[in-house]
Amino acid sequence: MPKIVFVETDGTEKEFEVADGLSVLEAAHKNGIDLEGACEGSLACSTCHVVLDEEWFDKLDEPSEDEEDMLDLAFGLTETSRLGCQIIMSDELDGLRVKLPAATRNMMVDK
Repeated sequence: MPKIVFVETDGTEKEFEVADGLSVLEAAHKNGIDLEGACEGSLACSTCHVVLDEEWFDKLDEPSEDEEDMLDLAFGLTETSRLGCQIIMSDELDGLRVKLPAATRNMMVDK
């Protein structure tokens, strides 16, 4: 099983083994990591925004146009930002490090 390392906003690192085929968002939820995912992975928000190290970012397929549209709404967007619901764990991603942003923007909350 591949391992994933979540880097929390305070710099704390937490490593977990996760099943192949789980998204980063699902892996976070299964392991008690505070990654919101308000739309439950339906690509309708940016609350599962994560930041990757460049080496990991370069290993992923290009984001879809829909993902890029949602990323435009993300708080603290970087050049290596992705949505956790769109990164699917596999042996090729063993050791993936994802940083949680300092905040999220939830556009799905009624105001």
